[in-house]
Amino acid sequence: MSGTNNVPKGHVAVYVGETYQRKRFVIPISYLNHPLFQGLLNLAEEKFGFDHPMGGLTIPCSEDYFTSLASALSGS
Repeated sequence: MSGTNNVPKGHVAVYVGETYQRKRFVIPISYLNHPLFQGLLNLAEEKFGFDHPMGGLTIPCSEDYFTSLASALSGS
């Protein structure tokens, strides 16, 4: 996970947060196929459809929850 402007090959940038102040994370694309992460994608679809306010994929959950999930996925 990173806050840099560059996204390495095999990764994707997402914006995480429940308010307008969202934090940018760079995650491996392999996370997108994981059932737990797909639950977050479904939540994003329900809230935003295809109109993401940050111009990128926005995940409407707490930063703490997202970092816990990302940590669990990195260990699996």
